[in-house]
Amino acid sequence: MAIEVGQTAPEFTLHDSDKNKISLADYKGKNVVLIFFPQSFTGVCTKELCSLRDNIAFYNNANAQVFGISVDSVFTLGKFKEEQKLNFPLLSDFNKEVSTAYEAIYSNWILDMKGVSKRSAFVIDKEGIVKYAEVLESAGDLPNFAAVQQILALLN
Repeated sequence: MAIEVGQTAPEFTLHDSDKNKISLADYKGKNVVLIFFPQSFTGVCTKELCSLRDNIAFYNNANAQVFGISVDSVFTLGKFKEEQKLNFPLLSDFNKEVSTAYEAIYSNWILDMKGVSKRSAFVIDKEGIVKYAEVLESAGDLPNFAAVQQILALLN
């Protein structure tokens, strides 16, 4: 069943690119933006995450913590974060559990890759309730960041 607006966000704990454990529960009292992306070092993913980087002031002012999530390893994410000078945590869903819980996973992707995160955006409010959910079928499309920012503006 797809994640829907109004439901409690699925809980998770993942490692970030610095090998720290990050849990959604640690961010109660703060808005959270989850951005699932297929793979580091690809054109659309780089454009997407650099757009977040360049607009991080908006998210910070909206009392929102941004997380990028992919099935890449912590080591790959660390290198990607460093090269792109990303200013928010990247979380490794290497075991595909969180992408699956959020129904943001391809069973079959390009080059016969299985279990790659779908490009998706979720806004979770301070109480852990999903306020925005967008799961894209085409990896070439970008989330509607204007809609994400509009929801965050309404939450504050």
